Amino acid sequence: MERKTTRPRLVQAMMDIWALPDLRRRILFTIGILVVFRFMTHVPLPGVDLAKLQEYFGTSPLFGMLDLFTGGAMEKFSVAALGVYPYITSSIIMQLLVPVIPSLQALSQEGELGKQKINRITHMATIPLAALQSYAMIALLRSQGVTIEALGPLTITNIIITMIASTMFLVWLGELITERGVGNGISIIIFAGIVTDVPQIVGRGIIAAIGGNPGGLMAYVILSLAMIVLIVIFVEAHRRIPVQYARSTFRSGRMYRQSGSTYIPLRVNTAGMIPLIFAIAMMQLPGTIATYFMNPTGQDPNFWNSVYNIFQSNTVLYQGLYFALVVGFTLFYTMVIFEQMNLPQTLQQQGGFVPGVRPGKATADYLNGIIRRITFGGAFFLAIVAILPFIAQKSTGVNLVIQSTALLIAVGVALDTMKQLEAQLTMRRYEGFLK
Repeated sequence: MERKTTRPRLVQAMMDIWALPDLRRRILFTIGILVVFRFMTHVPLPGVDLAKLQEYFGTSPLFGMLDLFTGGAMEKFSVAALGVYPYITSSIIMQLLVPVIPSLQALSQEGELGKQKINRITHMATIPLAALQSYAMIALLRSQGVTIEALGPLTITNIIITMIASTMFLVWLGELITERGVGNGISIIIFAGIVTDVPQIVGRGIIAAIGGNPGGLMAYVILSLAMIVLIVIFVEAHRRIPVQYARSTFRSGRMYRQSGSTYIPLRVNTAGMIPLIFAIAMMQLPGTIATYFMNPTGQDPNFWNSVYNIFQSNTVLYQGLYFALVVGFTLFYTMVIFEQMNLPQTLQQQGGFVPGVRPGKATADYLNGIIRRITFGGAFFLAIVAILPFIAQKSTGVNLVIQSTALLIAVGVALDTMKQLEAQLTMRRYEGFLK
């Protein structure tokens, strides 16, 4: 039943959501899972000097960004220090391997059963990836003098097993949210980690900037809001490809032809934030390797000291390479994902066609040409978003760096969750958040 009220649409939509028992139950279930996740981020692992660990995270851009995504779990060296990122890494690897390995490609074409098998393989691959990432993290912290010297093999093994178990537990919690809660569970957990730490980061930056550079702080806030608006516009932007369907039905001994029309929404930003993650990993790899071989402070710098200094995020060279890598990875990853969608074959199987374009290879060439053109816009958008915090910091003089990747994820998850709630309200003939 449609309700006529004078309340603002957003307020009324929230009241309608809370009035529906099943939606209220789903929201409370999601909140309960997130409480469990936040509790895990405060359960520390043994063998680490927390004061030195926080100091190191303050000087390492890569670990500072990863710590933001885990809601401070890395900085506390908690059982949830890896978060769900081994699973995300495994998922990305599987997406890249499916079109390359024939057996995986055959599985992807088996419908829901094939997807379940691929998902099972992804879960199994998460375990060794979590083990490698946890050991690499411990080794890096030991090389920086963060861990206690007496950390023995048995303790290291115990820490690695605990971190693997915590990662798989978080993945299970995320799947529970997807099944019984609201939104995509894995994305919601990442979103919770981001929004938990953002107020603290912003607060520290504001306190530091108020006394010395209030004008720069205001300019930084305006640029940050502009970046959020830009992200929303490009996340929602898409090109509509018209499609017509012609079906034949046999009724009462006669053949009838029916037709209908719809469209395929080809997104400008099909790749999401994955190219940003790839580019950050590539840019941080040389500096991370250099930390193992460079001379400590006080000694004459060697070659590895120069490599470490070059690959710092506050240099123009770093940001230029970062920009180029984001563009390249976006083009590559979008084409891989689009090939897996196999839209021309799906249209032909369902009796659909693009007006004025022959089915089959001509349709494939037509869609590939469109996706290439609009992906160039999406690639440059992601690259600009990637370096915009650096530009804002240099132009305003305010060291209030909120990672663009974090903003992209947070905005994307918020929009996706709002759409799901909107769909639930629309099915029940309530007014949603948007008209």
